[in-house]
Amino acid sequence: MILDQLWRHRAKSIVAAIAVHVLLGYALLSGLGAEALQQANDSLKVFTVAEEIPPPLPPPPPPPQVKAKPDAKEEGAASPPNIKSRATAIVAPEPIVKLPLPPPVIATATIPWDGANSTTGAAEIVGPGTGAGGIGNGTGSGTGGDGTGSGGLPPVPARLIKGRISPKDYPKSAADAYVEGSVGANVYIGRNGRVTRCVVKISSGNQALDDTTCRLIKQRFRYRPARGSDGRPAADIAGWEQRWWLGRR
Repeated sequence: MILDQLWRHRAKSIVAAIAVHVLLGYALLSGLGAEALQQANDSLKVFTVAEEIPPPLPPPPPPPQVKAKPDAKEEGAASPPNIKSRATAIVAPEPIVKLPLPPPVIATATIPWDGANSTTGAAEIVGPGTGAGGIGNGTGSGTGGDGTGSGGLPPVPARLIKGRISPKDYPKSAADAYVEGSVGANVYIGRNGRVTRCVVKISSGNQALDDTTCRLIKQRFRYRPARGSDGRPAADIAGWEQRWWLGRR
C-alpha cells in the first residue's frame, strides 16, 4: 500500500512539472514570434534591380594582307650536255723480236682414222707391213694371192643392226583419213653408223607418211659401218621401203 501511494505521488509531481514547462514554452514562443515577425516586416523593402547591359563585341580583325608576288623572272637556258667518258683502249706494244707465223695445218679428216693419207697408219686388218697390210704372203699387199700385184679387200656395205618402225607409229592424220601407201627412201649412213640424211625417192602420196618415215629412220636406225677396200669404215647409202597399211577395214 505504501509503495502504491509513493508511485502515485511521484506521477502527479511529474505531470505537474511537464505542464509548467509546456506553459512556459508557449509563452516564450508567443512573445518572441511577434517580435521576430515585426522585425522581418521592417527589414523587407521593395526595390528595382536594373538589368546589366553586356559590353559591345569588339570589331573583327582586318583580313590579312596578301603580299603581291614579284614579277616572274625569265627562264634560264639549259645546262650544257655532259661529257661522255670512254675507257682508254688497251693496245699491246709492238714486239721487239718478231717471230714468223707458222703455216696453217690443213685438216681434212672428220674422224681420227680418216685423212688424206689414210694408208700411212696401221689398218684394222691382219698384216705384217708397216702400212695398210693385207693377209696374203706375196710381195705386194695382196689380199689372198702370192703374186706381185697389189690387190685389195672387197668392200663391205653397211648393215642395219638396230631400229624399226611399227604400226603404232602410224600418223594420226593419215589413219583418220584411212590413207595407206609405201615410201621408198635413200638412207645416207656415216662412218660411225649413224644416219646423216634421209631422202624420199618414191612418195606414198601422203606428206604425213613420207615425213614420218624419214623422221623415224634418222631417230632410230643404226648401222654397222661399211668398209672400203682398205678395210676402213666408209660412208654408204642404203635403201629402205616402208609400207603403211591399216589392215582390214
